[in-house]
Parts: sequence; C-alpha cells; structure tokens
Amino acid sequence: MPDAPLHTPDKINLKDYQKPSFDVETVSLDIKLFEDHAQVDSTLKMVRQGAGDIVLFGEDLELLALMMNGKALTAEHYELSAGKLTIGDAPDEVTLALQVRICPQTNTALEGFYMAGSGDETMFVTQCEPEGFRKITFYPDRPDVLAIFTTRLEADKRYPTLLANGNLLEAGEVTDAPDRHYAIWHDPTNKPSYLFACVVADLDVLADSYTTSEGRKVLLEVYAKSADIDKCDVGMQALKDSMQWDEDNYGRAYDLDRYMIVAVSQFNMGAMENKGLNIFNTACVLSSPETTTDTRSFSVKAIIAHEYFHNWTGNRITCRDWFQLCLKEGFTVYRDQSFSADQQSSAVQRIDDVATLRAHQFAEDAGPLAHPVRPESFVEINNFYTTTVYEKGAEIVRMIANTLGADDFRKGTDEYFRRYDGQAVTVEDFLSALSITNSKVEDFIDWYRQPGTPVVSGHQNYDSAAQTLTITLNQKTRHVSGFDAPKPLPIPVATALFDKESGKIIAERMLLLDEAEQTFIFEGVSAEPVVSLLRDFSAPVQLNYDYQDEDLAFLLKYETNGFNRWQVTQMLVNRILLPTQGAKSSPDVYLAALAQTLPMLASEDAMLAARLLDIPSAQELAAAISKDYDPELVKAQREGLYQQLAEALKDQWGVLYKQLPLQSYEDNAQARGKRALRNVVLDMALTAKVAGAGEWAQQQYDNASCMTERFGALKAMVNHQVINADAYLAEFYQRFQADDLVIDLWFSVQASAENVNADVIKSLLAHEDFDWNTPNRVRSVISAFTSQPTALWTQEGLDIYTDVIKKLDDSNPMIASRLLQVLARWNTLAEPRRQMAHEQLLDVQQQVSSKHVHESLSSVLGAATA
Repeated sequence: MPDAPLHTPDKINLKDYQKPSFDVETVSLDIKLFEDHAQVDSTLKMVRQGAGDIVLFGEDLELLALMMNGKALTAEHYELSAGKLTIGDAPDEVTLALQVRICPQTNTALEGFYMAGSGDETMFVTQCEPEGFRKITFYPDRPDVLAIFTTRLEADKRYPTLLANGNLLEAGEVTDAPDRHYAIWHDPTNKPSYLFACVVADLDVLADSYTTSEGRKVLLEVYAKSADIDKCDVGMQALKDSMQWDEDNYGRAYDLDRYMIVAVSQFNMGAMENKGLNIFNTACVLSSPETTTDTRSFSVKAIIAHEYFHNWTGNRITCRDWFQLCLKEGFTVYRDQSFSADQQSSAVQRIDDVATLRAHQFAEDAGPLAHPVRPESFVEINNFYTTTVYEKGAEIVRMIANTLGADDFRKGTDEYFRRYDGQAVTVEDFLSALSITNSKVEDFIDWYRQPGTPVVSGHQNYDSAAQTLTITLNQKTRHVSGFDAPKPLPIPVATALFDKESGKIIAERMLLLDEAEQTFIFEGVSAEPVVSLLRDFSAPVQLNYDYQDEDLAFLLKYETNGFNRWQVTQMLVNRILLPTQGAKSSPDVYLAALAQTLPMLASEDAMLAARLLDIPSAQELAAAISKDYDPELVKAQREGLYQQLAEALKDQWGVLYKQLPLQSYEDNAQARGKRALRNVVLDMALTAKVAGAGEWAQQQYDNASCMTERFGALKAMVNHQVINADAYLAEFYQRFQADDLVIDLWFSVQASAENVNADVIKSLLAHEDFDWNTPNRVRSVISAFTSQPTALWTQEGLDIYTDVIKKLDDSNPMIASRLLQVLARWNTLAEPRRQMAHEQLLDVQQQVSSKHVHESLSSVLGAATA
C-alpha cells in the first residue's frame, strides 16, 4: 500500500501582506533554565492597530498558562493549532501573560533556544532569524512588530555567563535557591523578535572599549571558551575598525553602552546581528596565525564588519516582511565589501566578490532555483538566504552607488537613515530615499523583481573620417518559468578606451544601457582604440563583446583596473574551455600574455598576480553548460589547460618560489599576497613536475610560520600525492586534534582532494571526530566533496550525498535543504547520469518530511519539466 501523500505547506505571497492586528509595545521575558527543560514566562503589552484577532506564532511549545488583562484564559477562549495561538474578542489594549515549557536540550535544529556542545563546554544560545523566536514563546513573530525587550535569565551557577540584548540592569543570587543566579537585561531600542538573543554558558571574555564620534564610551566584549580566548584579538580589532569606518563613511555611531560577540561551535549560519549581542559561528570570529588561514582570517574581519554594520542597516531600520530580506542584507553586504576593499587590494576584493557571484549566484540564475532578489512567494523563508538575495542584492546597491556618485549616494543614505530610523520598511522605501538627487534610481526596482542574469552583447564601429567610435550594446535575460517576460534593466557599463600605440586611456565614461539595444558614440577619437567594458564589474551581467583574443591580451598588459586584468584572463579561459560561449580560442595567446605579465606583476602586487592564475572551478564551468554536461570531460579539459599553463611557465616557478621565501608572520596585504602567490606557485610547480617541488612542499610545511603556509603545503601534497603525504596528514591531525576548526581543515582537504572517491567520504563520515550535530564539521566533508563533481555525480557519490540529506532532514532541516540545493543542476547532466540523479531525487522526496527540503525539492525537480 503506497504511503499517504505528504501535506504540501501553503505558500506565503508578497501580494498578500497585511499589517498585524495588534502591535507589541513592551515584552518582559523570564527564562529559567533547568536540567532537562526551560520555563519561559512572557508578558506582552499589546495595542490594536487594525481589525482582527490576536495571532501569536509558536512551535514545539507546551502552553502551561495564559492570562489576558489579569484573567486566566481557558481553552474555550482561544484556538491553538497549526503553530498559531489565536485569541478573539480582545480589547484594544491588552496585557498578555504566557507561560510555556521548552526543551533546548533536545533542539537539534539549532533554531530558537538550543543547547550547543556537551560536557564542560555545554552552552545554551539562541538563533531567532528568521522565525526562531516562536520556538521560545508564543509571539507575533514577524519583522514588522517592533518592541522594547526586558529579559531575565536564571540558571545554575555552573553557567556563570548570562547574556541578553541591551544593557545589564541587575544580577545576583536567586533568594530561595543559592545554587542558582540571575541577570536582568534591558534593550532600550525597539526591535523585532528575530533580533532577540540570549546566552547561558561558562565563557571567558576579552574586553576593550571604543569611544564613538558622539562621545559615548562603549564596552566591547568577545566571549569564547577559555581555550579560544587567545584567538579573539583579530575579531576585537576588526570590531573597532568597523565602528570607525561606519562613522567615517556613513556618519553612523553606535547607540548602546555595550557591544557583545559570542563564539558558538554549533551554529547553522556564519553569524547573527542580534541587537548588541551578536552570536557568531566560531569559524567566523576565532583567528590566530597558527590555526587560521589568511582567507579565513580576512573573512573573520569581513563578517564582524557585516554584523556590526547591521546595527543601522537591519536593526535600527529593519525589513517590513521577509520578502524584503535583500533590503537589509544586500545593503549590508555592499557595506562590508567596501570596508574589506579598504583593508586590502581593492582589485583583489572585487575579484573575490565577483568570483563568488559567478560561481554561485550565476548558477542559481541559470537553473531551477532562479528567483528574484526580492522573491514573490515562499514556503520556508530559510530557503531564501541565498547568494541571489545577498550578493546580487549587494550588486544592485553598488550599481546605484556608481550611478549616483559618492556625494549623492551619501546624501541618499543619510536621507534613508533620517526617514526610517526605528521603522520596518520596504525596498521601495530604500529607493525612494536614495532618489532624492536622481529620480532614475527608482528604475532599479526591476532588478529586485526580475530573476535571471542579463547577457550584455555588443560590438564597435570606428569611423576614421569622422573620428568617432560607436559602441552598440544589447541586453537579453533568460525567461524564467512562472515569471513575466523579462524587461530591459538599467545596466551601468563602466567603459574606457585605450590607445593601441601607447596603451594609455584616452576616454572614460559610464554608459547606462537601459533599453534592449542602444548605441553610444565617442567623438574625437583619432585612431581605433581597444575598448574595456564593465570595468570593476559595474553590473552583475555576463559580457559577450566582440573581442579578438589579441584585444584581451592587450588589456591584460595595459589595463589600469586590476579587476579587469583578472576579468580578461577569465574571458580568455572561457573561450578556451567553453567554446559554446563564443569562438573557440587557442591557449597560445592566453599563455603568452600571462608569461609576459606575471613576472612583473608578482613583484608589484603578489596577491593580484596569484589571482591572474585562476582557472574557473569545475562547478563554475558546469554552471555555464545548459545541456549534456559531462563532469569527466569538463574536468579533463580544465586539468588539461591547467597543465598547459603550468608547463608553459615551468621555468618561472622555481625563480618565483625563491623570490617568495618563508618569513616571520605579518598580517598585512603585502604579506598575505606573497603567501597566496607562494601557494599557487607551489601547486603549479608540482603540476609541471618541477624537479624538487615535492621537497619544497615538505620544507614549507615543516618551516611554516602560519597556517596559510602549512595548510597550503599540505593541500598541495595531498592533491599531487607527494611521497609522505599520508604521513603529513597524520602529523597535521596529531598537532591540531584539540582545535575543532583546524580539524575541519583536515577533513576538508581529504574530502576535496583531486582523487577523492566514495570510500574516502565514507571513512571521513565514520571517523570518531565527525559530529553530525556540528554544521561546520558536516560542511567540512559534504560541502567539500561537491568541489569534485566527477566523484559526486556517480551512483556511489549520490548515495552518500542523498543519505546525508535524509539524515539531516529530521535533525537539522535548514542544513539539509541547503545541501540539497547543490544538486539543482542535475537536469543538465548527460545521460545516463541525468536519469540516475533524477531517480535519487525522487527517492529523497519519498523519505523526507521537512518543509525546508520539500520546497527545495519542488524547485529542483521542477527542472525536469522546465
């Protein structure tokens, strides 16, 4: 007998938005933590603002008591069903008192109030964005309900750290229970429930202070377990740098007396910007040269900046509903990218941002998971914490900033903060404020509404008699099923003309392509130039301009924009590896151009030189293939080009490696660039089988001054199967087995190895240090495994991958859904892989129950008929 069909959760639609019937003015919470449960007493002062009943949301709660205006309510006075508590016949002013029991000790979903860690490292923390507060108590858990929170925490004294949002009012011993203590916190700012946070733990603290531009002295605290407190200095400095940067660039000063960050090992996300009490994944706050790579350390700084910047773009001004998620995230990502660009080479920062966009967001736009930056509907909002919402959302803000110019953009953001401080607003409100100096800003609304990546194509015509250059550009966006036919979008195209003789810029202009096709004329051009388009990636589009390979080689040599030097190498590589995207190119021009450029650039900007050797990952190449994708063929072509590059510059690798000797650790852009280039050169030398390169790797590992050098050598040895690689893996494990984040690296280097197979993944999942309840550890194996599509897209690989999704569907559906989305491009596979993948997904559909995974499956399987 077949199973009964699963209930399909209802969609929530943007067009159906209505204000809540009741607003909440104040919330008093009393959270008492016991050995096997927690009791939460809440008092809500509510005021009617429209017709209708009081509607509170709640999940996994046991309702113990309910009173309204001092009178106990019995079951006939309310309705409790389907995650809602509905109270009818309420007066216009209401004081609700509720008591519930919850069980954070068994909350494996890591949403709401949950237990992280075990034994002496047990701690209790919250994650309420987007809808976790409803797992703490019944509440109108939506972002447009803003209230003043006062929170009392009570627990055994073995948990001396009791934290909540805002300022500490009182702390002490519980009168009738001397083994217990309490703390009372008050947040004077209105906030939605998703920004609520509390922590019950035994943590050490690194303390410092910062005096704002308004003269407020702010206590800064970073909390971590005692063994990790010495890894908090980088984060503390990043916090102070962020506060200064926000004052300098946006005029925004911090508004409370205390700012706290807490490091948590079991956390689904990177970090959370809860007002005054940020909860961070340990991977995003802990950093030291001995245990953290440069990439991760720099990410720590960027993520701390991101969460701090949310204080104004997300907290003081929040989103009206979850469809507006891009409002707070897109703007804040743009701000943290700008901050990061000021901390290192701005060109490399832009390369990093665009590489992420192309590898992940372009893939979303090209497949069944395509959605607008502001979605029209959702079943589970957690599924829309995507690169489209975050990174593409940031690119829209960047386009607006470039269109306005620095001065007018600052005027617009000042107006945004002035108008909407303390409110929950929409994308339209944001654009309205920014448009005070230029009404065309409001035309960018279609970027928020329309899915898909525009393709900008074009060509040029030079008239020597008139001395004019005419550039013709057109735009086309794929029509995504279920959405209106795409419109032409406003696309800023930063353009420069280079003189072919001198290599100098003779003209610069920002072109605005806002029609299906347009022509742009440059006058007074004495000879046909080489055109550089989309400089600094001025719009999130694919560029298909009528370039000759020699033009791109010319730009690699003469471009003054570092990002565009990288971009032309990527265009040359794509012409070689993806001939369907344009004329098939020979590698000769690409290799010759790099051979000429690399030595000079290596001494000028080592970090940029390292990036010029980038070849798109197998996943990024796969995203550009819409039919009959063969992972083995793509891997062979990519590795073939990498091999050609390594061999073409074989004589340079030894020279370059000697020019980059190991030195004492320094944390600055120049030192990080040298370490990055050294690791790339080492890998290239091993690929080209340069004599002695294996010994270089072993010596680099043995004499490393930091994790970037040590892990770079280990990764090279593992990928190239250098003699003694297994011994070095074992040494790495023994050296760092007490540090969870470093052991994550140990897992990932094996799971992402060039020769990885299903047996390796099975052994890692069975390892005694693998922990299903720690998202970082799961990602260190399963997400790393996806970097090798030839191993993933096999029967054995998919068996392992989908078994993980099924297992996590019950315990942590948010992670399960995100892992599932990696399989979204299954329909582009060549047979028989396509049919095999389809059958696996249908099998998953029959064995999972969470709405998170079912919504993702619905979209992913929809690709079969798209």
